[in-house]
Amino acid sequence: MSINRQLDSLPDMAVFARVVEAGSFSVAARQLGITPSAVSRQVARLESVLQVRLLERTTRKLRLTEAGTLAYARCQTMVAAAREVLALSDSGATPRGLVRVSMPKALGRLVVHPMMPAFLRQYPEVDVQLIVTDRTVDLFEEHIDLAIRITNAPPPGLAGRPLMPMHHLICASPQYLAEHGNPAHPRELADHSCLYLGEDERDRHWRFRRGAEEVRVNVRGRYVANHSEVRLEGALNYLGIASLPEFTARGALRSGELVTVLNEWVHLTDYSGVAWLLYPSNRFLPAKLRVWIDHLVAGLTASNAV
Repeated sequence: MSINRQLDSLPDMAVFARVVEAGSFSVAARQLGITPSAVSRQVARLESVLQVRLLERTTRKLRLTEAGTLAYARCQTMVAAAREVLALSDSGATPRGLVRVSMPKALGRLVVHPMMPAFLRQYPEVDVQLIVTDRTVDLFEEHIDLAIRITNAPPPGLAGRPLMPMHHLICASPQYLAEHGNPAHPRELADHSCLYLGEDERDRHWRFRRGAEEVRVNVRGRYVANHSEVRLEGALNYLGIASLPEFTARGALRSGELVTVLNEWVHLTDYSGVAWLLYPSNRFLPAKLRVWIDHLVAGLTASNAV
C-alpha cells in the first residue's frame, strides 16, 4: 500500500474507532457532527482498503469481527498519538470554554461546590456547569466532559484518577447519647431511633465489619431522608443516630456537635469505596479540563490535610 493511500485512510480509521466507542453509527455521527451515512461510507471505505470486514451490523447493535478487534486496537493507538501531538499546541493555551461535570448530589454540594468560586476567579475565561445527580450519566450521550463516581475502578471505555476514599460513619449528638445511651454493639442500634437513607428497603439494613466478624442490623426511626445534609441536621437536633458520609459529618465532628459511634466497627454501605474522576479514555483533555482537575485535586488535598 502506498504512503499516500495510508495517509488517506487515517480519517477513516479515526471514524471507525469512534463508531466502536459510541456503539452505533448514529451516535458516532452526532459526536462527530456529520451524517450517519457519511460515517457508514468512511467505515466501508476502510474495509475496502483493508479487504476485510470490520463490523457485523445487525438491527440492534454492532459487533466487531476478529479483524475488527485487531484494527480497533491499532486505531485507538493512532488516535491517542494524534491527541498527544495536538497537546503540544494546547499546552500553552489560555484555558477557556465550558466544563461540564457530573457528580453525586452530596459530594457536589459539600465538596466540589465550595471550591468553585476560587476556580472561577482564577480562570475568568472558563465556565463550569455542575450536573449534580445520583444517577449514572452517559458521558458520550450527554456530552459531559468529566464525571465523579463512587466505584472500585473506571468502567470500560473510561479512564480516570482516584480522588478520595468514601467512608460512612455512624454519628450522633452527645445530647442524644446522654439521654438514650451509647450503643456498644451494632445490634443495640435496633433499640435506637436511626436516621437512614430510605430510598430502598435495604437502606434499613445497616452492615458492619470488625475483623472477620460481620453483623447486619435492621434499624428504624421516625425521620428518614435521602439527603445527607438533612440527616446531618436531624442528628444535630438530637433526633437519632445517623449514617453519614465522612465529608458530610466532618465539620460537626471537629466542633464536637457530633461524635462517632461504634468506632471499632467499619460501616459498610453501597456508597462506600473511592470517588473517581472519570473521562473517556480516548478523549484529549484540553487546557480547561486540566486546570479544573488540578484545582479539584489541590482542594481535596488541602481539605484532607486539615
